[in-house]
Amino acid sequence: MRILVVEDDPAVSQPLVEGLIRNGFEVEHVGYASQVMPAVMANGGIDVVLLDLGLPDGDGLDVLREIRRASDVPVIIATARGDETDRIVGLELGADDYVVKPFSVRELAAR
Repeated sequence: MRILVVEDDPAVSQPLVEGLIRNGFEVEHVGYASQVMPAVMANGGIDVVLLDLGLPDGDGLDVLREIRRASDVPVIIATARGDETDRIVGLELGADDYVVKPFSVRELAAR
């Protein structure tokens, strides 16, 4: 399974990527909203997107809208935004799941 990790904070992305690889996943990592669609649409494809909402060049909810216009790839929002309203909006926009930081790699692997 090939996972796209969309996370701009190296303190979060590095252990997450390493943990997912240890759990047997192929992982691609990007840190900017502008990099998501090229990665999703690239040859070989992505099986799941782990999407942070706070990105330096755009909002993750806008990225989710863009993904949904072009693809039905499963998207798990993995973010620090834990308010009920944020979770509901993310799910209504088409996220398949919503996980609030901090979370464990084991939890994500299970999802």
